[in-house]
Amino acid sequence: MAEGNKGTQTPKMKPRPIVRIGIFLISHSFFVCVVCCTAGIVALLLLPVLAKSTYISENALMPGSANPMLSVQEVAEADRLVKDMIGLKEKSGEAGKETPRLIAQHMADLGVEFYHHKFHPQTNHFHPLDPFSGKSYSGKITENSSCAVYGINTVGIIRAPRGDGKEAIVLVTPYNPVKLELNEALSVALAYSIISFLTQVTWLAKDIVWLAADSRYGEYASVAAWLRDYHTPAFSDALGKLDAGMCPETNTLLEQNVNAASKGRVKDDFSRAGTMAAALVFKVVNRHKETEKDALTIFAEASNGQMPNLDLINIVNYLAVHRQGLHVKVEKVYSLLNSMWLKVVGDILHLVDKVARSINPQWKFAIPLEDYIEGAATLASSMYHQALGLPTGSHGAFRDYQVDAVTLEISSKVSLLNKSARYEFLLRIGRLVEGIIRSVNNLLEKFHQSFFLYFLTSPVAAALYSGANGRDYSSSDKSNSASTNGLSTALKSWKWLHAAKVVFIVHLWGAIVSLLPYLICRLHGMTPTTSMLSWVSLSICTLLVLYQISGSPYSCSSLPQSQHRQWAIMKAVMIAAASIGLVIMSIINFATAQIGALLMVPMCLMAHPLKYVHRLGRLRALTLIACNLFLGFFGFPPTALLVMRIWSEGINGVSVGDFWIWVESLWAWNSATYLYLGLVHLPCWLLCVHILFHPC
Repeated sequence: MAEGNKGTQTPKMKPRPIVRIGIFLISHSFFVCVVCCTAGIVALLLLPVLAKSTYISENALMPGSANPMLSVQEVAEADRLVKDMIGLKEKSGEAGKETPRLIAQHMADLGVEFYHHKFHPQTNHFHPLDPFSGKSYSGKITENSSCAVYGINTVGIIRAPRGDGKEAIVLVTPYNPVKLELNEALSVALAYSIISFLTQVTWLAKDIVWLAADSRYGEYASVAAWLRDYHTPAFSDALGKLDAGMCPETNTLLEQNVNAASKGRVKDDFSRAGTMAAALVFKVVNRHKETEKDALTIFAEASNGQMPNLDLINIVNYLAVHRQGLHVKVEKVYSLLNSMWLKVVGDILHLVDKVARSINPQWKFAIPLEDYIEGAATLASSMYHQALGLPTGSHGAFRDYQVDAVTLEISSKVSLLNKSARYEFLLRIGRLVEGIIRSVNNLLEKFHQSFFLYFLTSPVAAALYSGANGRDYSSSDKSNSASTNGLSTALKSWKWLHAAKVVFIVHLWGAIVSLLPYLICRLHGMTPTTSMLSWVSLSICTLLVLYQISGSPYSCSSLPQSQHRQWAIMKAVMIAAASIGLVIMSIINFATAQIGALLMVPMCLMAHPLKYVHRLGRLRALTLIACNLFLGFFGFPPTALLVMRIWSEGINGVSVGDFWIWVESLWAWNSATYLYLGLVHLPCWLLCVHILFHPC
């Protein structure tokens, strides 16, 4: 019995399928990475083809279910307000104070509750902790505030007859009372005609707030100041109101509202409606072109790439196109409209579509070439504006409070100096806004049915690390125990410490580089060009000092022969750190992470020491060198920005200081894109350069 058992051998257990798949992916990591990266780029190019038509996810919105009721009578009243505002500008030297009074008087005539909101302009200064602490709006009125520098918002509130005061819809019309233009007067008059109509209806279930925003110091500043006071409890009499003790000259604003007490409720303090369900910012713009239709441009991007719920954009598009016959458009990268490579991609899609239809007539993979190019240009513009992290209008102030909002810019197909054309234009746009208000008024809860787009990344550093430690996982028939032992031996070694130290030092340098502008801004009399050159010089000096303290990243000559593949270990740690940075950034701003991945992933994959390139063969060596130089050149943020500026605007007027100006705009809006550039992208680029010239 014992001898029989002695000859029996226990069969080897095959590794589990998930382990075998992991071993296969690690052993073919480069091929898998190239395939995944290529698939991501192809999927991005296919988005204009795969895009769905406009649809509404929330059935309660019911856009266009009711016929518009705004009449010519309200439009005629709006036209009279336009004449009064233009006449006031021509006659009065105090238009900055008289125009808000005039708007308030018209609100009072409608019986609308109204008040004036006074604010001071915001002063933006770079501070390294601003992205973490939120917007430091300096609009609070104090006893030391200058009475000569302030803006006056005029706010009207309609209390919903069928509502409980818990929700509200906000209408915003920015205008400059000091330098009033016809298009701004038309915007205010358009809102007035809508408010005049809404005071007569009985179907309102949500309060309506009309904010006539004083934009003399910027459209965003006036709206942001009002929103801050709206969402902040006021414990001071000086907050958001005209205090006669501080600024006696503002007394006349309330005193000159004739018959206000009998026809409307004048509020000298800050009054509120319910929680904001949605907000519309609409402006009439002077872009008169002889076209077949009036044009409507939608702006939706807010700070850090935040977007409103897609249903809000879709109801605007549906009502504008199918009810009012407007030409709806969004911003595009117009230089792409004549791009040859996009035309080539469109032709390839048509070829694939032709082959697919020959196999199955129901398959469709292409759209008309013109539509594809326009869709790609629109996609590029949307990704660009989201990645910048800067709001494209004052609607961005609402997204800071999680309120869905868009800006609508309307331009007429004919000149608005013609009275009949102006009446027809105001009636059409007014009915569009009425339809949007009706749809949002139907909602019983916040926008939630539609979706937002997110991009995710995943690290691939395990294959590089195991390969750097001399482990070969290319054979799929290795046992589970051998694979586990090999990987655990690699993980237990301390060979990665030198590489991890280098990666840490470079990321520390990136953090210091991100803080240097805080010191440079303290120096007065610096031009953008000199500031940029100072930034570059200080960054280089800081890097050299850090290397003197911690040691050079190329200090591998003293290492044993078995540790001379330090560049691969450094690349593994770098990819892990970059992947973590991209994942975090994708949560904050997925467009920034997507564009960053388009540059960083190929750059990381292609990074290879030039010392060993000759071993790959002439063609592969030349290809690798060319790719590394190309990616290294365009992966450097200042270079990429300058090339984009030259591509879109030409070489004239482009200077080194343009990058400093662009970065200043990121500081002003506390954009997380600035942190991404300094803490993730720039260190990754420098580490790739280190790998290219690594001697080990």
